[in-house]
Amino acid sequence: MADQQSRLLSNLWDEAKASAMTDPERLVYRSNILGSDKRVTNYGGGNTSSKIMQKDPLTGETVEVLWVKGSGGDLASISLDGFSTLYMNKLRALKGLYRGVEFEDEMVGYLPHCTFNLNPRAASIDTPLHAYVPRAYVDHMHPDAIIAIAASKDSRELTKMIFGDEIGWLPWKRPGFELGLWLEKFCAENPLAKGVILESHGLFTWGDTPEECYSTTIRTINKAIDWLDGRIGGKAVFGGAAATSLSFRERRAAASRLMPQIRGLISASGPLKVGHFDDSDTVLEFVNSVDLKPLAALGTSCPDHFLRTKIRPLVIDFDPSHPDIDAVSTALPGLVEAYRADYAGYYDRCRDDVSPAMRDPNAVIYLMPGVGMFAFAADKATARISSEFYVNAINVMRGASSVSTYTGLSEQEAFNIEYWALEEAKLQRMPKPKSLAGRIAFVTGGAGGIGRATATRLLREGACVLLADIDEAALETARTELAGGFSADVVRTVRLDVTDEGGVAAAYAACAVEFGGLDILVSNAGISSSAPIEETELSMWDRNMDILAKGYFLVSREAFRYFKTQKVGGNIVFIASKNGLAASPNAAAYCTAKASEIHLARCLALEGADHQIRVNTVNPDAVLRGSKIWAGEWREQRAAAYAMDPDDLEEHYRKRSMLKRSVFPEDVAEAVYFLASEASAKSTGNIINVDAGNAQSFTR
Repeated sequence: MADQQSRLLSNLWDEAKASAMTDPERLVYRSNILGSDKRVTNYGGGNTSSKIMQKDPLTGETVEVLWVKGSGGDLASISLDGFSTLYMNKLRALKGLYRGVEFEDEMVGYLPHCTFNLNPRAASIDTPLHAYVPRAYVDHMHPDAIIAIAASKDSRELTKMIFGDEIGWLPWKRPGFELGLWLEKFCAENPLAKGVILESHGLFTWGDTPEECYSTTIRTINKAIDWLDGRIGGKAVFGGAAATSLSFRERRAAASRLMPQIRGLISASGPLKVGHFDDSDTVLEFVNSVDLKPLAALGTSCPDHFLRTKIRPLVIDFDPSHPDIDAVSTALPGLVEAYRADYAGYYDRCRDDVSPAMRDPNAVIYLMPGVGMFAFAADKATARISSEFYVNAINVMRGASSVSTYTGLSEQEAFNIEYWALEEAKLQRMPKPKSLAGRIAFVTGGAGGIGRATATRLLREGACVLLADIDEAALETARTELAGGFSADVVRTVRLDVTDEGGVAAAYAACAVEFGGLDILVSNAGISSSAPIEETELSMWDRNMDILAKGYFLVSREAFRYFKTQKVGGNIVFIASKNGLAASPNAAAYCTAKASEIHLARCLALEGADHQIRVNTVNPDAVLRGSKIWAGEWREQRAAAYAMDPDDLEEHYRKRSMLKRSVFPEDVAEAVYFLASEASAKSTGNIINVDAGNAQSFTR
C-alpha cells in the first residue's frame, strides 16, 4: 500500500499562496506545479490556459482574454512571457472564416490577428483546443498512465470503464482547428463531463476555478495510475524477460565502445550529433524483454513522443549471455544503413506532391538488450530529452500492452505530423546553429585559468565540454560555475592524472558515454619548475617530462583512437609555451618538455592529415592571472631568476613584450577557439604565439 501511495501524484496546490496572486500569476503557478512532475507531462509538452477578464488597452472596456501557453517552452519553467494572449471575441469570430478540415492549417495564419496587447509570444497550434472549451480554465497534459489507456486498442471502452461519465473520449485527431471544434461539441453534449481523453494522444481537463481544474487533472491521472497498477501488478510485462542485463561496468564499457561508432556513422554525411545513454531500470526492463522487437516496430503513439523519437527506434541485435561487442561493432554499419533504407521507404510510401524533402533518415533512439538505450540529436539537451520521451513511450507501452493491445500511430498519420507544413515552418524558423554545435571537447587542466577560459569559449559556441583535471576541488568549482552559466547538460568533469595510461583511457570512455564521442582535444594540463641546471634534480626533470611530454602523448594517442573510430575528422590543440621555442634561464626541464610538445604536435599533424585530424599549437607567455601554476612556487622561482619581487612579475612581462600588453587566459582561449573551429579548417601543424610579441619565439 505504501508503495502504491508513492506512485500517486501529490496535490501541490497551495490555496493560501495562490489566493495572493493575480489571475495570470495563478496560471503560471498552476503550470509550474503541473510541469514539475514528468508523470504529468513530458518536457515541453502539454499546455494550460485561463480565460481572464482584462481592460482593453484600446477601448478601456473589460474584455475576455485567453492566456494560453505559447509555441515552445516548458511548463515546469514557464513564466508570464511564455503565454500568448488573445481576444476571445476574435477567436470565436474565426469560426465564421473556417472553410473545413481540408483548409484548417490556414487558420493558424489568423491567430496573430487575435493578439491582445501586442503580445509578441506566438500562439500555438493548440490555441483553438483551449479557446472553444466553454470553461475558464483548461489543462492539456500527456501523462504516461493516461496515454497507456489512450493508446490501447480498447481505449474507448477502457475510458468508460475507469472514469464513467466524468471523463469522455474522442477518437484520434491531429491537433488543430477541427479538434478545437470537436472539443466544443463534446462539452455541449456532455455538460457534466470534467475532461476528455484523446485517443493516442493525451488528456484534457477543465474547471470553473484554477484549483478545480488542477485538482481534476491530478485526480484523473491518479485514477489511471491506480487502475493500471491494480491490473499489472504481479504480471510479467512485455512478455517477460528474454535477456539479463550486463553489469554496470560492462554496460558502460559497451556504451563507450559503440556510441562513438554510431555517432560517426550517422554524422558522416550531415551535422555532428551528440549522444545520451540511459540504462535505467525502466529501459533495461524493456530492452531485455520478449516483446522488444514487435513493440519497438510499432513506434510511439503520442505526437509529442513521436516527433522527438522518429517513426521507430533501431534495435541492435545482441545476446548479453554471449557478449560479443566485436560482432555488434561489425554489424553496426549494416544496421544503420538498413534503418536509413527503411526510413526512405516510409517517406516514399507516405509522401505526396507537396511534402517537404526527406530529412535526416538516421534513427534517434537505439535499443540494445542487456545494455540500454542510446539517443543521438543535434545537441545534448535534445538527445537527453528524446531519451526521456522514449522512456515515456516505454511506460505507455507497458501499461497498454498489459491491459489491452498497444497501438502506435499509423505510418500515414505519423508522416502527416512529421512532415506537417506547420512543423516544417517551425523548423525553418529555428535559429542558425552556433559554430561548434554538435562538437564535443575534452580539455585537460580544465580547472585552471586557461582551461576554464577555454571551456567557456567553446561552450559559448555550442560545444559540449568535459573538463579533466587532477585537482578535484577546483574541478568541482569549475563545473558548478560553467553548468550555472550554460547548462548541466553540456558540462561534465572527470579527475585525471594525464600520466596514468589507464586513467586516460577511462576518462575518454566517460566522455564517450556522456556525450557520444569526441571532436576536440585541448591538451592543457601542465606544471612548471625552475632551477639552475646543476640544481635540477632528476625527479624534477622526470616530472616535467611525465606531465608535459608523456601526458600530452597519452591523451593525444587516445584521441586519435576515437577520431579514427568515428571517421569524421578531429581536432587537437596543444597549449605549449613560448618557452618551447625560446629558452629561458633556470628552466631547462620545463623548456625542453615544452619543445617536445611542439614537435609531437607536428608529428601528429603528419599522421592525422589523411584522416582529417588537424593538430595545432598555441604558445602562451606569462599568463599570470587565474593560473594555478603561477600561484605556487613558480612565481617566486621566476622572480628570483630575474632578481625581482614576485609582485612585479606581471608588469615585468608586460613591459618585456613588444606590444606592451599583458596576456590573459581569455586571449589563449580565443586562439584555441580559432584552431578548433572551421575558421582554421585548412590549418594543421601550425603554431600561434599568444605572447604580446616576443622576438625570440618567432616561429622559424
